[in-house]
Amino acid sequence: MKATGIVRRIDDLGRVVIPKEIRRTMRIHEGDPLEIYTSSDGEVIFKKYSVIGEMGHNASQVADIMYKLAGCPVVVFDRDHVVATSGVTKKEFQERRVSPELEELMENRKQYFAEDDNRQFFAVEGVEQSSLACLPILSSGDVTGAVAFLNNGKNNKISESQKSLVNAAAQFLSSQIE
Repeated sequence: MKATGIVRRIDDLGRVVIPKEIRRTMRIHEGDPLEIYTSSDGEVIFKKYSVIGEMGHNASQVADIMYKLAGCPVVVFDRDHVVATSGVTKKEFQERRVSPELEELMENRKQYFAEDDNRQFFAVEGVEQSSLACLPILSSGDVTGAVAFLNNGKNNKISESQKSLVNAAAQFLSSQIE
């Protein structure tokens, strides 16, 4: 654990303000759920709660099935990080952050499909593998993560069947949350 040097007091309603710099660095936005942990040493730890992260085994199974059906690598994200992959080396992708482009896509509840316009979309921060498709996972109107099909080097354009599959993956993961 890293000390920040910032001290905050609890107000009369039991609230603590998390400084803006920490919220920005940790990508904590208004309305984000935080899980609270305590230790026997008297520490109180706030951790961003990830519904998709909690169902990591299901996300891995969905990624494996989609990879087999679509023939291209699959990545499942929560709002901040890679949760599951298939068709790529897990070591390269594990715990990587979502790219700013994917963060914006999720925030605006948009979809991305690689078409003939030669525009490239990179979903994973620090990985130079472009995406064929990215869709947010919506649950009860909230964005809880995203599913991306990555370019396998054979095609720069997504097929109709791949569009249907990535859409099905996002909908299935959404239904598992609700």
